[in-house]
Amino acid sequence: MKCPFCKSSEIKVIDSRSSEDELAIKRRRECLSCKNRFTTYERFEGENILVLKRSGALEPFECTKIRNGIIRALEKRPVSVTDVNNSVEKIETRILLCEKSVIESKMIGEYILEELKSIDLVAYIRFASVYNDFNNVGEFIKIVEKVSEAKNG
Repeated sequence: MKCPFCKSSEIKVIDSRSSEDELAIKRRRECLSCKNRFTTYERFEGENILVLKRSGALEPFECTKIRNGIIRALEKRPVSVTDVNNSVEKIETRILLCEKSVIESKMIGEYILEELKSIDLVAYIRFASVYNDFNNVGEFIKIVEKVSEAKNG
């Protein structure tokens, strides 16, 4: 493993512990060259899971795509990195526990929407607008009204 900051391979593990769902080991590491610290996760890969896209194409499941989608939706929102990591971990756990070798991208999108709804409603609306591919302002207004009603009611 190399340091993500300086690319040195002189790294030591400072702390190891189980993740919240106990499906991964979280390791806190320190680069001996630049002294920066970073976290890595060691997890069971298991069977290769494929994602069935809307187009009908199959591609390998990549947790980084979930993380990137969540981060994009949360851009400039007051949500901690810990909350993002926990959400990604919950979604990945749900996917692994469904014990399917193929999962529809639609299901993954629904899992992401559920997580975003629980941590930040603005990010939820952002993600929903892209995920649901709104064609007009009326569709966007409907989801905002739905979220407002749920929050107030």
